[in-house]
Amino acid sequence: MKDLRLFISDIDGTLTRSDKTISPAVVDAVHRLDAAGVPFTIISARPPSGLYWIAEKLGLTRPIGAYNGGTIVEPDGTVVFAEHVPADAVREVLALIDRPDVTIWLFHKGRWIAQRPNDTYDDRERKSVSQEPTYDANLEAYADSVDKIVAVSDDHAMLADLEAEVERAVGDRATVGRSQLYYLDITAPKANKGDGVLALARAFGVSVEQVAVIGDQRNDMPMFREAGLSIAMGQGPEEVLAAATHVTASNDEDGVAQAIDTILLPIVEARPK
Repeated sequence: MKDLRLFISDIDGTLTRSDKTISPAVVDAVHRLDAAGVPFTIISARPPSGLYWIAEKLGLTRPIGAYNGGTIVEPDGTVVFAEHVPADAVREVLALIDRPDVTIWLFHKGRWIAQRPNDTYDDRERKSVSQEPTYDANLEAYADSVDKIVAVSDDHAMLADLEAEVERAVGDRATVGRSQLYYLDITAPKANKGDGVLALARAFGVSVEQVAVIGDQRNDMPMFREAGLSIAMGQGPEEVLAAATHVTASNDEDGVAQAIDTILLPIVEARPK
């Protein structure tokens, strides 16, 4: 890459440490990059409510990507555009994933609707999405305007098999993939990080070849394929590391800060004046 004009970061496992905090070292590095003339933004499987505090902490003032980029919002909550899962696909997915070893969450117009309480993952999700769930066993009542469906389970092997089964069933009517080993996400067809990066590049008025991205999971690989430069977090799975053009330290070792200082700022400094 010779011309860097935008840096887009995943959040969980990338920008945040394991405890869901953002370290001062990462905040400072983002500010150094901005001072060098390269804006920074975020993209995540999280709903908008889980992004606003991060945008505030980092001083972001321009569009950010929720639901893997299916919803683009301004940091003040203004929706630029939003994609939804078709209602027929929602009903089919809900039937496929409704099993005793799976807890189902559904995000409807930004609200978190949960099929039933799950103490382990509910608490983790509260920190991520910055809202309380509404518990309702009748999830089909929310089939219109669905932003995301999540199948939650500790059985990672079963969830991998379920991912393949759901993907076969819905085809091109939805995007299917795990954002974590224990979360299977179903979003709108264009609510994937590849299309999300393209949407953010348009919002910032830059070409995708001028965009660098960073992430840690399989659902980040579509944006690796689109961007001019891709960086994988050190703790990511081997297939993710292999798909990136660069690898940085882990999220608990402030890998985003290391990537900015050792990979991105040297590109900016080498640009013709």
